[in-house]
Amino acid sequence: MTDRPERTGEGTSRRSFLMRSLALGGAAAFAGTTGSRAADGGDPAITELKDWNSYLGEGVVTRPYGTPSPFEAGVVRRDVPWLTADATSSVSFTPLHDLEGIITPNGLCFERHHAGIAEIPPDEHRLMINGLVDRPLVFTMDDLKRFPRENRVYFLECAANSGMEWRGAQLNGCQFTHGMIHCVMYTGTPLRYLLEEAGVKTAGKWLLAEGADAAAMTRSIPMEKALDDCLVAWKMNGEALRPEQGYPVRLVVPGWEGNMWVKWLRRLEVGDQPWEQREETSKYTDLLPSGKARKFTWGMEVKSVITNPSPQAPITHGKGRTVITGLAWSGNGRIDRVDVTLDGGRNWHKARIDGPSLPMALHRFYYDFDWDGSQLLLQSRAVDERGFVQPTKNELRAARGDNSIYHNNGIQTWLLTADGGLENVEVS
Repeated sequence: MTDRPERTGEGTSRRSFLMRSLALGGAAAFAGTTGSRAADGGDPAITELKDWNSYLGEGVVTRPYGTPSPFEAGVVRRDVPWLTADATSSVSFTPLHDLEGIITPNGLCFERHHAGIAEIPPDEHRLMINGLVDRPLVFTMDDLKRFPRENRVYFLECAANSGMEWRGAQLNGCQFTHGMIHCVMYTGTPLRYLLEEAGVKTAGKWLLAEGADAAAMTRSIPMEKALDDCLVAWKMNGEALRPEQGYPVRLVVPGWEGNMWVKWLRRLEVGDQPWEQREETSKYTDLLPSGKARKFTWGMEVKSVITNPSPQAPITHGKGRTVITGLAWSGNGRIDRVDVTLDGGRNWHKARIDGPSLPMALHRFYYDFDWDGSQLLLQSRAVDERGFVQPTKNELRAARGDNSIYHNNGIQTWLLTADGGLENVEVS
């Protein structure tokens, strides 16, 4: 890279140089396998100078906080307006079909609010620990940052992710069927350090986490989990939490349903039994065919989805080399294996997991094949390190009926049609 003008003497110009290079045939070497265009006469996108080749661009600090290219304006969170009566108690979805790797950009992490986004000045925020403790305590944000801190990568999935699909294929796009999930690196202090500072009494077996938003979100958490791997976090992906993600501080409960990851965390009460709050009785329980409901089903089970191609990301290149990619995750730990099928589950092929393999984080998988233009039924199936296998939707319904909303980890099917389009379907 140089900021000096290009030399054009001796009859050489950038255009003629490029034309001679293409004539050597190097660019056409892979045309037969990937469908890339042969250099048969010169592509204007290569041979013609563009404005960005000729004129200086904006300088540094023109954009003090970096933003995506305007050509990526469609890569955004989206909602489904008819899902809820009001946007203040609603959800937006991560655009999984447009992302790669395992880390979700902060501005694209899905939202789930029960009373809208609380905007809290950090110098006015406090975290209190009370109840069955030796020393009730109140922490400022500065106090919290004096404790030892850790950096951990975890997925966060709403228990209702894929919930609309219990009764059959509903929403056409993996952003909408599976987009209530994200994966980031959290920075914070282990919750056990704060509890040790307060001194949990012997009778203290449960913890009530409470948020500072207008909903006063509260959830009961077993003390074993609180002392194991929970974090009190104030950073995500290196920067401060976004307001919609709980700024200035939130609870992180690895591998467990997102409703327990209380945002805008303001209070932790130690008790001797669960509080039986709304979010663990009438909500976030699993209705069974008998009419009874399972409660305290905290863990997110092994799951995967093909993110691309998918209904919002059709195949546009036609026949030939095609890359299938997707995500797999489990609240039980790491993903051990992902298989992909092109024929609705008759034949399975081992996918390649690429990138970091971290416990209770997203895993990225790939499967490469040559598409002949025929109709296919695409599915993925994940297996975690504890041996749990992602079930079919029929297997899941056989065990739990079709009245549930939460914890749907059934195998997702996309129908690939001859024109490259995809639809959300089910295979019975």
